[in-house]
Amino acid sequence: MIKLIILDRDGVINQDSDDYIKTAAEWTPIPGSIDAIVRLSRAGYKIVIASNQSGIGRGFFDHAALNAMHSKLKNLLLAYNVQIDGIFYCPHTPDDNCRCRKPAAGLLDDISNTLGTNLEGVPLIGDSLRDLQAGLIHRCNLILVRTGKGANTETKLIKEKNPILQNVKIFDDLAYAAHYLCNLK
Repeated sequence: MIKLIILDRDGVINQDSDDYIKTAAEWTPIPGSIDAIVRLSRAGYKIVIASNQSGIGRGFFDHAALNAMHSKLKNLLLAYNVQIDGIFYCPHTPDDNCRCRKPAAGLLDDISNTLGTNLEGVPLIGDSLRDLQAGLIHRCNLILVRTGKGANTETKLIKEKNPILQNVKIFDDLAYAAHYLCNLK
């Protein structure tokens, strides 16, 4: 079995915006996130991204702009001789009722099928309930970060006494989550 980690993108790796991240110029890494990915890679993890990108379906940006954002991320990691092993994204809006938009499991199904591995126990790091729900379907090791929408997600889950909290580890950001994962025995 491969050592794999699944990361959401906006709010976990890069700054998020209610107005959407539409260009590579707007795509800014969260402090410590690039170093965290480098650390995870050097600890033997294959790094895969699973991200809802409804800005495409809404007409805010196109596939070329999304590819430019991903190229920016890849170039930042290339300086450390680290690569992303896969980027899976859903371009649809919530109204499209597709199989790939988280909280549906389609993106994770695609990751599992492409890599030929079961995702049970694989760390999945996100900042929203949708991320956690998608990971729960595959019985991933759920991690919530407080960056992006994460702090609001945590507050809402606590207020609602959502049972998903029993299955979630919570960290301030990707750097703290990476530290935890890299120090597991």
